[in-house]
Amino acid sequence: MQPGRDPDPVSPALAMGRPDGSRETLRRRQRLLHTAEFQQAYDQNRRWHGRHMVLFLRSAPDASLRLGVVASKRVGNAVERARAKRRLREAFRRQRSTFTGVTDDVVLVARRSLLKAPWAEVVADLIQLAGKAGLHPPTVP
Repeated sequence: MQPGRDPDPVSPALAMGRPDGSRETLRRRQRLLHTAEFQQAYDQNRRWHGRHMVLFLRSAPDASLRLGVVASKRVGNAVERARAKRRLREAFRRQRSTFTGVTDDVVLVARRSLLKAPWAEVVADLIQLAGKAGLHPPTVP
C-alpha cells in the first residue's frame, strides 16, 4: 500500500448505500449544539404544542433553520429517548425543504406519545405545528 492513500476506495457516503454520494443526515452546521442556544429558544417563549411534540422557535443573528431536539427523562429510558430524538430529526429532515421564508432555528421537544405514534401521524403533527409557527403554509383540516 502506498503512503497517504486510503486503504478503502469506497467513500463513506457510498458505504451508507447512497449511489449519488449525497448524505441524508443533518450536518453539524444544521443542528443546534450549545445549551445557550436551547435556552434562548425557551426564553423567547415562541412555542406551539402538538400531540407528540412541542415546537420552539429561536430568533438570533446566527439562526438559519437549524434543528435542536430534546427528549427528557419523562419520555422514557435512554433507548426510548434516543429513538424519540431520531424520529424527530428524521421528520424534520424530510420536511426541511418545505419550510420557506423563515430563518429561525427550531427546537423540537418530544412527548411520550411520540414513541408509539404511527410515522404518518408524527409527520402530520410536525407539519401542523410548522404551519402554526409560520414555517410552512398552513394545512387545511
